[in-house]
Amino acid sequence: MDKNILRKIRRNDRIAALTIRSGGMLVIASVVLILLLIGREALPLFSQPRATELSAVRPQTLAPVLAAGVDEYVALAYVIDGAGHFSLHDLTDGSLREQLTANGQDAQDVVRRVQPLVAEREHGYLLQWQSGLVTLEQLGFSQHHDAQARRQTRVRLTTLARFEAPADPAVAGPLAAANSESGAVLARLEANGDLLVDQQLRQRSLLGEERLQQVAHRLAQVHPDRLSCLALDRQGALLYAGTERGALLRWRLQGEQPPQLLDKIQAFADGRAITALALLQGDTALAVGDASGQVSVWFAVPSEEQGQRHLGHVRDLSRHDGPVRQLVPSPRDRTLLSLDDRGVMHLDYSTSERHLLSLQAGMPLVQAQLAPRGNALLALQADGRVRLWQLDNPHPQASLKALFGRVWYENYSEPAWVWQSSAASDDFEEKLSLTPLIFGTFKGTFYAMIFAVPLALLGALYTSQFGSHRLRELIKPSVEIMAAVPSVIIGFLAALWFAPLLERQFVGFVLAVLLMPLFFVLLLLAWQGLRRQHWARHVERGHEFLVLAPLLVLAVAVALQLGPLLEGWLFGGNFKQWLFEQAGLRYDARNSIVISFALGFAVIPIIFTMAEDSLSNVPTSLRAASLALGASRWQTVWRVVLPSASPGIFAAVMIGLGRAVGETMIVLMATGNTPIMDLSLFNGMRPLSANIAVEIPEAPHGGTLYRVLFLSAVLLFLLTFVLNTVAELVRQRLRRRYGRF
Repeated sequence: MDKNILRKIRRNDRIAALTIRSGGMLVIASVVLILLLIGREALPLFSQPRATELSAVRPQTLAPVLAAGVDEYVALAYVIDGAGHFSLHDLTDGSLREQLTANGQDAQDVVRRVQPLVAEREHGYLLQWQSGLVTLEQLGFSQHHDAQARRQTRVRLTTLARFEAPADPAVAGPLAAANSESGAVLARLEANGDLLVDQQLRQRSLLGEERLQQVAHRLAQVHPDRLSCLALDRQGALLYAGTERGALLRWRLQGEQPPQLLDKIQAFADGRAITALALLQGDTALAVGDASGQVSVWFAVPSEEQGQRHLGHVRDLSRHDGPVRQLVPSPRDRTLLSLDDRGVMHLDYSTSERHLLSLQAGMPLVQAQLAPRGNALLALQADGRVRLWQLDNPHPQASLKALFGRVWYENYSEPAWVWQSSAASDDFEEKLSLTPLIFGTFKGTFYAMIFAVPLALLGALYTSQFGSHRLRELIKPSVEIMAAVPSVIIGFLAALWFAPLLERQFVGFVLAVLLMPLFFVLLLLAWQGLRRQHWARHVERGHEFLVLAPLLVLAVAVALQLGPLLEGWLFGGNFKQWLFEQAGLRYDARNSIVISFALGFAVIPIIFTMAEDSLSNVPTSLRAASLALGASRWQTVWRVVLPSASPGIFAAVMIGLGRAVGETMIVLMATGNTPIMDLSLFNGMRPLSANIAVEIPEAPHGGTLYRVLFLSAVLLFLLTFVLNTVAELVRQRLRRRYGRF
């Protein structure tokens, strides 16, 4: 051959090889880049929170400083001193901005104690005066803009309620107060150990006039041990108490009716003192701090008694080295700030049991407070100085346990895997477990493959080995056309046509599954006598389906006609009700059977096409040699053709599996999107792919839900990657094993 031609051929081969390698590397690089992009959005979920100290302010006041707080925009810090002054300081330069004064019993009355009120986004405080008077004060902030578009803050001080002094005002026992639309409540321990509950109930007349109704209840000797701390929920409906020897009590306040004792339990068997109580956002979970430094979470757990709930120990958060002095819940989520007697502050998230960070102030602290938005932390030192930290804590809800483990959510009787990303109430506890979604992905794929794999492989086997050439030319393009049907059309038909049909004729469909094999066996028995006929010989030469297909259609028709009669005879005319009463299973219209047919229909073409190609590509010489040795057609297929084609068949099944795992529209429309963990055929599921499609339009950009959905995409990506990698390894092994054929 001419050297120039050879040189041109080699050059073209090199160019083709370089182009193929470049294309392959480009595909690999694109896949890796996609993984990195979605992984970058999910990675911040596991970043560590940070605290940066912004400023330290020394209040300009002569009286002792008892409490401090910060406004919503972290621009003003305020302190409350013993004279009842609320002094507001600018955090940029520490200058005194404004001073407001609360009124006691008289001009000489001084404040002895200050406690924050439990109220979301409100700066409410309980002030206990030297005279024994207790007032509930609220510091309100309002924003406006001046002519230069600069934000200005107006401040007002409002007295919410006043409670008169007890008989012995010198006794400084634990106090708890709450204020709501229905009225104000004050609970306090008296010198003789009695618990006094004062209520100022707001009532409106028919003319719209509001008046206060004073209601007082005395609970005598509520416990042999002295009460060490009290807590009220925001509505003033539930009262909690802890004792000096580790007991917990809970009452329901009922207005004019005496308080109802709901719980009286020994929380800690070792008798350690309960030193602090606080209700987390939602007023369901109770945070308990004790003398050993442990912070634990309790809430009312459903018990075996009908309609009864009792306090139960749910989880432990991080432990301090000293007794817990104060618990401060965040008004925005289940974040909890705990302060010990050594000035160490811990920030934990209750639901995820995640310890977020620890702060060491370096000296004793009087009080700590979280900003209304949870983005700043303010601490009051014993020397009267106020220190402020900025908090960067974007995703406290995320942890490995919260995303993949069992979590004991509020109002649940036990730990569970739950996905529920939103609700109507702001007090909602996010449930972001990915385990039900992973389970739903495998469940939907499993049932779809059970339906698709036998039909696709047996169809490919018949078409390639037993059917005629003309039949193959007709069936294979028809099946391949099925792959062109949009998945949204399949999902639409499955949800709006097939699911209602299956619900009405479920017994008939089950009967059809039983009758079709029976009719097939009867055909085989009858065929032994019919095959002697001249026309039957032409049918046996690759046209058996001409007899079998009408017979199977007849079996389905007979089953659908007998279904209602059988349902009335065996199940009292209502299979769904019988299933619930006898087996405790609910029949959902969009269930796993629907997804098995719909998703299986979408997977069949790709498995059939690849398997048929693999079976058809087995060398004819192998089949001829087997038949020449006396093997039957079926023995040849089973012992020679299937082993030789097994690498391609396995690859077809695994590619179909990957197609089922990543399918979105069919499972989105036909499953019911119920994220539950149940293998039952009669209910649905929510796979990862459908969950992303459902949730991503409503997920705030950069929020926890947004990043969890990207984490779901990473898991889905890795799942398909692992499946394809394993499939390729097994295929290569099968090729090495059967390559000699």
